[in-house]
Amino acid sequence: MAELDQEKNIETESDQSGVSIDNLKVLENIEVKLTVEVGSSQLKIRDLLRLNEGSVVELERLAGDPLDILANGVQIAKGEVVMVGERFGIRFTEVANPEDTVKKL
Repeated sequence: MAELDQEKNIETESDQSGVSIDNLKVLENIEVKLTVEVGSSQLKIRDLLRLNEGSVVELERLAGDPLDILANGVQIAKGEVVMVGERFGIRFTEVANPEDTVKKL
């Protein structure tokens, strides 16, 4: 009986302390949508309706700032754009702790 109580306490402590690396292995084969956010801007609908080809919208991010990398809408890293052959790619420059990332998903 004491052994069962100890196992329950260990499980409870593990749950309270957060997600362990072993638990992340269960999630490894789940696909997520990776998005790179260059910046954002808020517009009134009238300004949005006036946009046409050649319009420029100023973003709230400075040139040269790292870009946000999101998995299913949750920021997981920061990075910069690179060329991979004839395609764009992203180089990760800062990566969030995987355990913290899973808690946000």
